[in-house]
Amino acid sequence: MRISELPEVGTKYEIESPKGDKVAVIFLATGEIELYILEADAETPAVTRLTSEEARRIGSVLTGALLTMEREDVEVSFADISDLRIHIHVCPVTKNVVGKSIENLEIRKKTGVTVVAISRKGQSIISPPPETVFEEGDLIVATGERAQIKACQRVILGQV
Repeated sequence: MRISELPEVGTKYEIESPKGDKVAVIFLATGEIELYILEADAETPAVTRLTSEEARRIGSVLTGALLTMEREDVEVSFADISDLRIHIHVCPVTKNVVGKSIENLEIRKKTGVTVVAISRKGQSIISPPPETVFEEGDLIVATGERAQIKACQRVILGQV
């Protein structure tokens, strides 16, 4: 890989394949990313401009750590473990759980979902202990299989 600083433009990363194909990625000073592909027998490269989010998605595809986002739900899948799909879901606390703890609600026992974080008044509670009591305005970050997430929304939160 060759790395070049392009004054007032950005940074260029260039890779050449054994067949002679070249791929260049330029991180522009504007925050956008340009992707160039020049096949060995071509005279002009194909080029596209990407947002940083689009570039991250392409990067996750190329590394095999696939992320699929749908509203407040992210699905993570891994190239080496094709049958593993982990869902990470964000959902607001409802009135019926305010004042109750993770332990009292038996979230994991009843649904299989693990509460991995809580967002509370701009602060993050990572790996909240079972005795953590939900407050009005909390956002729960939970992980599990899609069916488990839906069960949690239905059984615990009274949604769906």
